[in-house]
Amino acid sequence: MKIAGVAQLAFAPERAYELMQDPAVLSRAIPGCEALERTGDNEYRMKMKMMLASFSGAFEGKVRLVDPQPPTSFRMVVEGSGKIGFMKGDGVLTLTAKDGGTEVSYEGDAQIGGTMAAVGQRLIDTTARMMIKRFFEKLAAEV
Repeated sequence: MKIAGVAQLAFAPERAYELMQDPAVLSRAIPGCEALERTGDNEYRMKMKMMLASFSGAFEGKVRLVDPQPPTSFRMVVEGSGKIGFMKGDGVLTLTAKDGGTEVSYEGDAQIGGTMAAVGQRLIDTTARMMIKRFFEKLAAEV
């Protein structure tokens, strides 16, 4: 599944980039994230709870922040698995100064398998977009 979009943040790209590199901020901003623990440079172990229609379950996985180009872009790679399936995502976030704030454009791919995939592509797509929207709302609230 392809995911792409744009979000607006009311602070400078340097601050937005800094916040998106901070594991404490990421753990509060990623929907369902229960723990994010550093395991190496720009690599974290993650525990999260996913809810999709009538399915919910705990996931364990990792988040990696790669290809850093401060303060303009980086790539985020997320992998996780649990009893109800697995998820993998890989996307590039590009930060551009705009109207006194930051425009964040994102583009990537996500894969979901297992029981979660059985609920249908439309529901998965809607849930993914909602999670991305919540991520940026929570990130905006950090300032």
